[in-house]
This record gives sequence, structure tokens and C-alpha cells, in this order.
Amino acid sequence: MSVSVLIVTLVAFVTPMVLQRFKISVLPTAVAEVLVGIVIGKSGFDLVQTEGVLSFLSNYGVIFLLFLSGMEIDFSLFKKNNGPLTPLARKKAANAPSTSPVQVAVVAYGGSLLMALTLALLFKFSGLFSNFALAAILFSTVALGVVIAVLKENELLNKPLGQALLLIAVLGEVVPLLCLTVYSSFVSGKGESAWLIFLLFIVGALIFKRFRSFFTSLDEINKSTTQIDIRLALLVITTLVVLAESVGAEDILGAFIAGIVIKLLQPAHSTQEKLDAIGYGIFIPFFFILTGAKIDIPGLLGSPKTLILIPLFFAAYVLAKAPAYFGLRQRFKQINALAGAMLSQTTITLVLATLTVAQNLKVITSEQSGAFILAAVVSCILGPLVFNKLHKPEPEDLKKTKVTIIGVNLVTINTAEQLNEDWYDIQMYTNWKKNYKTYDYRDNVHLVDSLEPKDLIKEQIFDTDILVLGHSDVDINYSLALAAKEYGVERVLTRIQNSDPTSMAEMDKRLSDAGVEFFTTFATTVGMMRAIIESPSTLDLITGDSRLYEVVVRNSKFAGLELRKLPFIKEITVSRIFRHHKAIPVNGNTQIQVGDHLLFSANKDVVNDIRKKISKLNDYE
Repeated sequence: MSVSVLIVTLVAFVTPMVLQRFKISVLPTAVAEVLVGIVIGKSGFDLVQTEGVLSFLSNYGVIFLLFLSGMEIDFSLFKKNNGPLTPLARKKAANAPSTSPVQVAVVAYGGSLLMALTLALLFKFSGLFSNFALAAILFSTVALGVVIAVLKENELLNKPLGQALLLIAVLGEVVPLLCLTVYSSFVSGKGESAWLIFLLFIVGALIFKRFRSFFTSLDEINKSTTQIDIRLALLVITTLVVLAESVGAEDILGAFIAGIVIKLLQPAHSTQEKLDAIGYGIFIPFFFILTGAKIDIPGLLGSPKTLILIPLFFAAYVLAKAPAYFGLRQRFKQINALAGAMLSQTTITLVLATLTVAQNLKVITSEQSGAFILAAVVSCILGPLVFNKLHKPEPEDLKKTKVTIIGVNLVTINTAEQLNEDWYDIQMYTNWKKNYKTYDYRDNVHLVDSLEPKDLIKEQIFDTDILVLGHSDVDINYSLALAAKEYGVERVLTRIQNSDPTSMAEMDKRLSDAGVEFFTTFATTVGMMRAIIESPSTLDLITGDSRLYEVVVRNSKFAGLELRKLPFIKEITVSRIFRHHKAIPVNGNTQIQVGDHLLFSANKDVVNDIRKKISKLNDYE
């Protein structure tokens, strides 16, 4: 193995560490790797030879990059609820903004595509870049990976603005990729067989059908020495890449479809993490670093025309996405529409892949390719920086979770007091005048004449995110729980108790079938005593300032980390971890995973910071 491979491997290892050490968060890792490649390549110290093993690693890097890009598509955003809507769902739909994130994205990217075509014509007629089709493809691309990273960093991926920007980025990768495939087929003289490209989608569909239940039964066949889930992914990639080359399409289209197929098969989060590790840990850095290493900046600077092209290409990247502002403005604030348009002009990944194809087809010079790449690098630096500076939370992002508690007594009052007012909007209702007079000093305690479901619906009391039924009459809790779920309340929590085992079993089944979360006093007491025995600090929940909290692990920085190694472990006591709805044994060596529900006790003064760190979406650099 050559010294060049060692140098690139060392650079790939050091680059993210340097970014972390100097807290350079505005620079995406991919862009940093291109810049480092420039330093060690032709434009800098000329330390590496880009042929041989490095060439293979780079080529496989772009294949894996497009494969993982295909896996980034969230198909749930395109789903429509075709079933009957609950009354609450109909009311929410009626009050929701008339323009959905999907509509926003289609309008935004449609306008950007038209602008890209217009700019490509201007470059052609001006003589600055005569390849109209290639320019249109390049100007219409969006860096899906960079956009996702920024959205996750700002915890926007599950919010309407984040969904709209994600869909724009998906369109900005899918549409240009399909256009590139058709374009390369005709340029390479295989236009008459372009229809064979549809075979890729047919084979992809057949693979999906064959392995549809593969991941659901994976635990029975997967071992640490076989990693059968990764072998399936590599088989799908290789099959579709080889087929793409055979029918005259680009191998990156086959890789992209392979990513879509694996995504639709719904692999476990651990499988996605392993594929990310293979891609971003091994192959993809070679592609980005060698892309930079091949750029000859002295040669670019020696051409006056190329010097003009760099700022013009960058301006074209920005202007091509300007119409996205008007699409985003249909739903979002002016400042966020501008921020979103600037983020969507970010481009690098598909630009690099497209230029690789174009150079293989010999339809672009190395100087022109270098100008496109340098302009894309600038766009990746500027886009996230401007977005982070301009973005402001939308009104819908600032809404607290609405909690309605029916039943006003010592237990429910204390429960309400211990809920964080920054997170929850709490309203309490009772039909007992005596209890109301006891607690009417609280603004959020209300007296109602009736607890009949039809009356509660009429008073909009069931229009809530979480309904807690804490009435002392268990029969009232039971009937209201079923009525609330029928109305469409997302979460309903209630206590049930019945001395008759037969009636209790029937209540249990009906509540479970309806999706109600319920508990019994006996089970709760037993669970608390067990927690005190296993975790003595849990007693502070009763006698001290500590309280019990639950948080879902979403921050991948903590994935695989042992409990004893959590940076704030001395401030919390983890009493339970629920994984896939099952409690797992907890000790200092227990490794947490993304998706785990951590039940822990902590002082209320520190829990906000801890909860934010653990639950923050941060799966990407």
C-alpha cells in the first residue's frame, strides 16, 4: 500500500478533530476535507498520487455517498392520511395552515429549476459556459447532507420549516440526478437505450418485495461475526450499481436507488449507524479529499476566464435558489424564507459527482470543473452561516405542549406544580365545588358543571396534546379515557382500579386496544419500592429536591456510551432504561442507544440542561 494512502488516511482522521478542537462549526466536514485535499494535492504540497488504490477508494466513496443520500429521504413526509379522521384531527386540519410543507417545497424547487434553466441559457449565450444542459443540472443541485446536518443542529428536522427545507433538498438531489443520467446516456451515444434505465427501478422494487420482512426477523440470524444486515446493503448497492452501468446509466443513480430501497426496508437504527460508519468513516472522506487534491488552483488562477467564472458560478448557485424564497414565504416568516433560500443554495455533493461524470465524458475542462467546485465550496461555507444568523423560531415552534388534567386534588395539584412551565401549558378541571374552592387561587384551575364527554368536547377541554385523568372516581377516568381517544387526543393517561378481576381484565383490554396509557396504584407503589431498593437515590424523589424525569436519547453523541461515562452522571441517578418498550438491566456498564427512554432522578436546577443535551437531535456532524 502506497504512502499516498497513508497520508490521505491520516488527513481524514485529523480533519474532524481539528474542526472540533477549534470549534469550527460553520464549516461542514465535507467542505473541510475538500480544502485539506487542496493543501496536500496539486495546488499545495503535492504529497499524494491520485491513481491506483486511492482512485478505487474515491470511486467507492462517491457511490456510498449517493447511497447514504438515498437513505436520508423521509418518505413519511409524502404520506397522506386516507383513513377516517377523528373529530380532533378534523379540527386541527381545519385550523392548520392551508399550505403544507410538501406544497411549499414543490413550488420553491419548481421556481428554482426554472431559474437554473434561465441562468444556464445566459451562460450559453454569453459564451462563458456553452454546455447548457450540464450548467442547468449543476445550478439546480442542493447538498442534501449539508442541509440535514444544519437542520438537525438547529432541531428543526421535525418542524414544518425543517420538513419543507428537507424536501427541497431531496428534490435538489433526485431531479438533477435523474437529469444527469439521461444527459450522460445521450452524450455517451446510448440515448436509444435510455429507456433501460427504468429497469433500475423495477429491479429495486423486486428487491424491496423480496426482502420486505428481512429486518423484522434479523435478530434471529444476525451475529457479530456475520453482520448480515450490512451484507444485504452491500449486495443491494453492488447489484444496482452493476445494473446501472450495464444499461448505460450512471453508477451513482444505482447507488442512490439502492439507498432508497434499504430505507424503505426500515432497517434498525443500529444498521443505519453501521452504514454511516462505513461510509463516512472509510470511503467518503477519500472522495472529498481526493476531489480537492485534483484541483489545480495555480492553473485556475492562470486563466483570466476561469477567474471570472468562479464568482459567476457562485452567484448562479445563489440566484438559482432565489425563487425558493417565494415558495417558503407562502408558509413561513419573511426572515425564515430568506434563511431557507440561502441554505438551499448550498451545494457540493452532487456537484462533485456530476463533475466526475462530466470529466469522464470529456464535456468539461479541468479549469471549468475546478471553478464549479470552488464556487460550491464557498456556497457550503456561506449557506449554513447565513441560515444560522437569520433563522428565528416560527410561532408554531414556540408552542408549549398543552396538558389538560381532569380531577383536582392533592396528587394532581402537586403533579402540575412539578411540570416545567417552560415546556407545558397546564389547565385543570373539576366538577367538585369543594375541591375547586380549595385550589381556586391557581389561575389554571377551573370548575365545570359536567364531566360528560359531549360537554367536555363542546367546551374544547378535549382539544389538548395530553389528557391526564386523575379523578378520584375511577369509572369517570375509564369512560373519559375511551371517549378522549375516540375524539382523537394523542396521549391519554389515567389511573384504573377495580376489585373485580374480571372487570379489571376487561378494562385493561379496552384501554390497551384504544391506546390509553394507564396504571394502577398497586403497580405504581411496587415499582417505586423496587426503584428505591435498586437505586437508593430514588428516595430523594420523596424526601428531597430531586424529581423523576424521562428523556428519549436522540443525540447520537451518547450512542454506545456507558452510563458511568456520561459527563453528567454524578448529577443524575438512572433507575430504568426502556428499549423497544421493554425495561433492561441498568448498571454502570450499560450502554445507551439512540431511542432509549431514560428514567432518571435529578435536582430540578440541572435537569433542563441535561435533558437538552440528551434529547437534542444531532445525528450528523
